[in-house]
Amino acid sequence: MYLIHASLRALGGASTLPPDTRALVLGQVLPGERVEHVAVHADALPHPVIGLYLLSERLQDAEATARAVCLRALLNCPELSGWTLLRAQAPLLAPFFE
Repeated sequence: MYLIHASLRALGGASTLPPDTRALVLGQVLPGERVEHVAVHADALPHPVIGLYLLSERLQDAEATARAVCLRALLNCPELSGWTLLRAQAPLLAPFFE
């Protein structure tokens, strides 16, 4: 399973993601895309983030699927007009050392 962060940027008049963003994104998942969970971090800085948990054999496939789902949502959901996808990639996590 991979966690992919999709960063969004507001264009023009959009200022905040709609409260139902999670449902809008989930509604764009196609059968077989293996999206297990979606989380929305509307207050993330510098840009809001949609986190998608996907079952995939390869990281590149998970990133491509997350990108496709998000682009589909931005294209098909009028509530998300005014937003653009900046990137969809696995977040880099630094190891924790005491």
